[in-house]
Amino acid sequence: MQQGSYAPPPAHSPPLHHPVPQHVSTVPMMRSPPPPQSQGGSNYGSPYGQMGGPAQQSGGGGPFAPAFGGFVNDQTAQMGFQVGQKAVMAGQEYMEQSINRYVSIPALKHYFNVSTPYVLRKILLVLFPWRHKPWSREQRPSSTAPDPSAPNTAYSYYFLPPRDDLNSPDMYIPVMAFVTYILLSTLLAGLRGAFHPEVMGLTATAAFAVVAVEILGLKFGTYILSISNDSQLLDLVAYSGYKFVGVIVTLVVAEILNRGKGTGGWVGWTVFTYTFLANAFFLLRSLKYVLLPDSSSTPAGGMQTVDRAQRNRRTQFLFLYSYVVQFVFMWVLSRQDSATATVVGIKT
Repeated sequence: MQQGSYAPPPAHSPPLHHPVPQHVSTVPMMRSPPPPQSQGGSNYGSPYGQMGGPAQQSGGGGPFAPAFGGFVNDQTAQMGFQVGQKAVMAGQEYMEQSINRYVSIPALKHYFNVSTPYVLRKILLVLFPWRHKPWSREQRPSSTAPDPSAPNTAYSYYFLPPRDDLNSPDMYIPVMAFVTYILLSTLLAGLRGAFHPEVMGLTATAAFAVVAVEILGLKFGTYILSISNDSQLLDLVAYSGYKFVGVIVTLVVAEILNRGKGTGGWVGWTVFTYTFLANAFFLLRSLKYVLLPDSSSTPAGGMQTVDRAQRNRRTQFLFLYSYVVQFVFMWVLSRQDSATATVVGIKT
């Protein structure tokens, strides 16, 4: 190299002066994240040469790494997901145990084991029960011994589900009839020009109150008469809901024949009288096995579990419930749509 001559710096050496980029903050804790490095590139020639290396080597854990980098694969996050999943499972188990204290879920499923032919035949039975026979529920033996062929095998009996026995009570028809009654009452109020958002709420409240009062009265009567049955409560709830079938028929037929005037007049009373008598006869025959158990099943020479005086009281209670109580509640439900519309009209 000659003296006085100028030699340019090598291409690989860093520049002597490099200004701070505009998008990089001068505050240490407020700097923007570095741009990605090129594969195999050197830190020289880049203003982020000394900042990008440690963050990338630590797998997204450096102070300048993105906030959510590697979060899904983080072991702490996976542990949190596992703890949350166990908490949800524990909550579901606690809810199931709490519900099973009052209502048996397997027993409740028995009442919803229905089929389409059963539903159609059951509705016809509720509306036309006059010539139906027999009314007793079908039973099947369930062996409790290890060997059914043994001579001393003990058997317990269980009732068939509704889809296999027409006389078995179900929850499907009462629940659907309950919901249909509320929607139908609201629709009729709208057709008469008396619709209001409060109509549906008042109708649902009145229907639920009728069912609740009826169940409480039945439970009180069965307690006074010392009537015990394993499936007594669910049976009573199911039978108390069949009245909505007759009420729906009353509302529809009376609305059509009465030309939109509701259930008043002789047409409404005629339809109501028939549906009430059909429902009362249906309950009188169906509830006999619940309120009047067969006393002849006791061993020979043993005392009867139900004496004649107690059986007479149960018969009177069954007649009172089937005719008097059902007449009052069905009359209230069949006039509820008009009464609700009147109340809402007065408020507005």
